[in-house]
Amino acid sequence: MPSNKSVSDAPITQFLNCRILKEQDLRREDLWVREGTILNPEKLFFDEKGYADIQIDCQGSIIAPGFIDVQINGGYGIDFSSATDDVKRGVSLVAKKILAHGVTSFCPTLVSSPPHIYHKVLPEISIQNGGAEGAGILGVHLEGPFISQEKKGAHPEQCLRSFQASGFQDLLDTYGSLDNVALVTLAPELPRSKEVIRELARRGVTVSLGHSVSDLSQAEEAVQQGATFITHLFNAMLPFHHRDPGIVGLLTSDQLPPGRFVYYGMIADGIHTNPAALRIAHRTHPTGLVLVTDAIPAMGLPPGRHTLGQQVIEIQGLNAYVAGTKTLCGSIATIDMCVCHFLQASGCTVEAALEAASLHPAQLLGVSDRKGTLHYGSDADFVFLDDSLNVRATFIAGEQVWKK
Repeated sequence: MPSNKSVSDAPITQFLNCRILKEQDLRREDLWVREGTILNPEKLFFDEKGYADIQIDCQGSIIAPGFIDVQINGGYGIDFSSATDDVKRGVSLVAKKILAHGVTSFCPTLVSSPPHIYHKVLPEISIQNGGAEGAGILGVHLEGPFISQEKKGAHPEQCLRSFQASGFQDLLDTYGSLDNVALVTLAPELPRSKEVIRELARRGVTVSLGHSVSDLSQAEEAVQQGATFITHLFNAMLPFHHRDPGIVGLLTSDQLPPGRFVYYGMIADGIHTNPAALRIAHRTHPTGLVLVTDAIPAMGLPPGRHTLGQQVIEIQGLNAYVAGTKTLCGSIATIDMCVCHFLQASGCTVEAALEAASLHPAQLLGVSDRKGTLHYGSDADFVFLDDSLNVRATFIAGEQVWKK
């Protein structure tokens, strides 16, 4: 039998005295890491005769996969929809700050903007691994501008577009490129949306339905074309109605293609969705729930007026409004706050709350082979939490990148 040194000279770290989240279960097991990857200890012992070079006492912490936020518009004064001279620096600043919330990967999200903004900003945001410098980027989320006027929410009306005769080419012309784009939110009732959804899905871009007045049959057709996500369920869509439940009806639709699974985002900040609505969604379709912050540049900033994209917003407590109105324009809650609120409001298990912020978004984006789990062979991106789910430390590729 070879010694572990012949397989790899890299040091092996053993995390002891912890409960690790695996298969919807918190288990009293050790976690083994080498070269940024989670190891199978049995293979290590029996095939390699390996041992731990470093042992870390976790002092009873829960170890969960790192949180993945697929909808975050900015934070700490940085607006991802703003074509500043230094887009990269702004994205990097937010990536660094959200390590404190347990986020190890995210999708910088752009709200509806004029084409020149996409053409300037998108080439500046690239998919990259995380590390001490900040959380990794899994791709950009383009929320709009192909959305409904009636359900624009806080999106600036002058930026909204519908598909022209060229359909998908019009989308390409608007964005400039789909390089590094992970997710596009659009309204499925727009003319020519079917061909656009089909082509986005063919290119490996996740399609989400949102900011829409779609009825259920239009939503079902969009899923048949390849859509797999609903942007912030209940917000910026027709309310549930018993004769036509609209997009919300996808949670129990029997018209989805075999094997097709629909995920849905929830802003569990206690403001955007009543706890009863959160419970209805979770109990109806628990494995599809993806916690998102929908955080705006004002996350991490004091109360008062700030700028989001083309608009001025106002913070009062945990509410963020379009200035001078009572229109909510995104959240200033952090993902760890959303996990705690979801746990408390839904009555779900700790395991379910943690998976809604890690496993489910990874599955949605098709990266659960390496992110969102603590399975052997996965990236060693994880978070230490106390019993109240407060973040104590954040690790990316097995290295501590933030500590309380």
